Amino acid sequence: MAETFKLRVNGVARQVDGDSDMPLLYALRGPLGLVGAKYGCGSEQCGSCSVLMDGVRAFACKITLAQAASRDIVTIEGIGTPDNLHPLQKAFMEEHAFQCGYCTPGLIVTAKALLDRDPDPDAAAIASALQDNLCRCGSHGRVIAAVRRAAKELAR
Repeated sequence: MAETFKLRVNGVARQVDGDSDMPLLYALRGPLGLVGAKYGCGSEQCGSCSVLMDGVRAFACKITLAQAASRDIVTIEGIGTPDNLHPLQKAFMEEHAFQCGYCTPGLIVTAKALLDRDPDPDAAAIASALQDNLCRCGSHGRVIAAVRRAAKELAR
């Protein structure tokens, strides 16, 4: 039975009608029109659907509307704007840390969660934090360089 769920997405109070077990990802990409989080595996294995929930990386493919209700959700669209890129977004561009781009939003969201809790991670900490984000393009070295670059920029 459909219910109305109150969500806070990218700092804006929103309402979504759906079943309590509907994945947050479907609400984001459907009625909310936020398509940055992608459907990949549907089982918390690829990171393409990564969002921040109360500041912690979460997999929107498995978080239900009921679990997301009244929580603070941040998607890639809430991290920066085209006119004011977040340092992570800028660093990904400067380091050419993507090819096809499918995994990029999830990588940036995950990296933001890392930098929020550890502002100066080393390469091993970055690799560990990003281990649940799959990228088949082989740009892992550039991704780590981009996160390190963003950390330095944020430290200024």
